[in-house]
Amino acid sequence: MAPGIPAALERPHFIGIGGAGMSGIAKILAQRGAKVAGSDAKESATAEALRALGATVHIGHAAGHLADDATSVVVSSAIRADNPELVRAAELDIPVVHRSDALASLMDGLRAIAVAGTHGKTTTTSMLAVALSELSLDPSYAIGGDLEGPGTNATHGSGDIFVAEADESDRSFQKYAPEVAIVLNVELDHHANYASMDEIYESFETFVGKVVPGGTLVIAADQPGAVELTRRVSALSSLTVVTYGESEGADVRVHKVTPRGLTSEVTVVLNSKYLTFTVSVPGRHYAHNAVAALAAGVALGIPAHNLASAIGKYTGVKRRLQLKGEAAGVQVIDSYAHHPTEMTADLEAMRGAATDARLLVVFQPHLFSRTQELGTEMGQALALADASLVLDIYPAREDPVPGVTSALIIDAAKAAGADVTAVHDKAAVPAAVAGMAKPGDLVLTMGAGDVTDLGPQILDHLSS
Repeated sequence: MAPGIPAALERPHFIGIGGAGMSGIAKILAQRGAKVAGSDAKESATAEALRALGATVHIGHAAGHLADDATSVVVSSAIRADNPELVRAAELDIPVVHRSDALASLMDGLRAIAVAGTHGKTTTTSMLAVALSELSLDPSYAIGGDLEGPGTNATHGSGDIFVAEADESDRSFQKYAPEVAIVLNVELDHHANYASMDEIYESFETFVGKVVPGGTLVIAADQPGAVELTRRVSALSSLTVVTYGESEGADVRVHKVTPRGLTSEVTVVLNSKYLTFTVSVPGRHYAHNAVAALAAGVALGIPAHNLASAIGKYTGVKRRLQLKGEAAGVQVIDSYAHHPTEMTADLEAMRGAATDARLLVVFQPHLFSRTQELGTEMGQALALADASLVLDIYPAREDPVPGVTSALIIDAAKAAGADVTAVHDKAAVPAAVAGMAKPGDLVLTMGAGDVTDLGPQILDHLSS
C-alpha cells in the first residue's frame, strides 16, 4: 500500500526538523516522495539521517531558509511566533500546519493505533512497531524516540497498519482518529497547558471519542486516572473497551512478572489461557507496557501467541533504561524519566536489577513549571537511590521562574532521607561519579534534557 501525499505536504518546510516528533513525520514524507526541507538549531545524527533520505536541512533559523515554493510550514507547539521562518511564511502567505495535523494526515486510510498516556508512550509504541515488523506486517510508525534495533524513530511501511505515539502535552492527540487507542495512565503533567485533572480528563475523553466507530480502547485497569477515564467514556456505545493489568477483573490480566536481571518474564491470562513471554527491559511498568501492546495487537486481529513472541524481540529504545556501557565494573544506564511517577518506576526497576549493588543517580530536572509543581515528589523519588547528584533545571522551551530551582528537589530529597548533592557545573559530574562509584554499582543518568550526554563521559572517567 502506498498512501498519497496531501497537497499541503508535497514540499513542506519543518521548523525544528530535528525534534523527535518532527523528524519522524519528515522521514515518512521523504520516504513517500515529498520534497522535504527544514531547519534545526544544531547539527545532529538526525539531520544527517534526513539528508540521506533526500531532505534539505539547514542549521540555524533564518528567513532565507524557507523556499518561496514551499507548500506549507510545519511547526510544533514549541516554535515561537517570532521565529524568522514562521514570520517569513506569513509574508509569503504559506499555510502553517501543526505537527499533529501533519501526522493525522499520514494516518488517513490506514489502520491506526494511537498510544497515549502520561508515561510509557514511546516504549509501548516501539514494542508494537518492532513486533509488527517481526511478524512481516511492515507497519508505518512514528515514535518519540529511536529504536535500538532499526535505529530510527519513524518509517513508511508497505502494510496497512500505522502505529503512532499520541502526545497529550498540547492536546494534539485529539487530532487523530485511530482504530485502536491505548491509554496507559492519566496523571497531571504539562502544567503550562493544563490547570487541573479535570482538564486532563476532558482532553483524554476527547481523544477517546475520536476512535473510529467499532474501534477499541485498550486501557489500564490498575492506574486510578485510567480507571476514572474508563468510567467517563463508558457511555460510548460504538467503543469496545479492553482493560489490562493486575486487577482481577482485567480483560488481559497480568498474572506474574518475574525479574531476570535487566529483563523480565511476563505471564498473562487472556481468554482464560495463560501466555508467557519475555520483555527485554527490566521493571514492572515496562512489563505492563508490553501487555498493553499485546492487547492492542489482538484487537487488530493478530494472534496473541505470535504477537507475544514478537514482542520479545524488542530490545529497547534509546534513553529508556538504555545500557550505555560498562567500565571498571560499573554499568552506566540512561533514563528519560522526568516525572515523579516515571522516576519512581525506573528507580524501582534498577533497584530490582541491582540486588546488592549500589544505585547512583545523576538527575537533571526538566522544565521550571514541572519542578515548581512536582519538585517535592521528585525529591522523594530520589530517596530510592543510594546517592544522587542533582543538576540545575534544564529549561527546554521555558523561561526561568523566580524562586524555582533544583533546591526544591534537593530539600525534599534530604527530608525523605536521601543522600543528595547539588552540582551546578555539569562538566564536573563525570569525575564526581567516577570518584563515588565502586565495582558492581549501577549509575543512572536521568532526565529529559542533555543529561544523557554524560553517560559516555562517565564511562571515560571510569576507564581512566
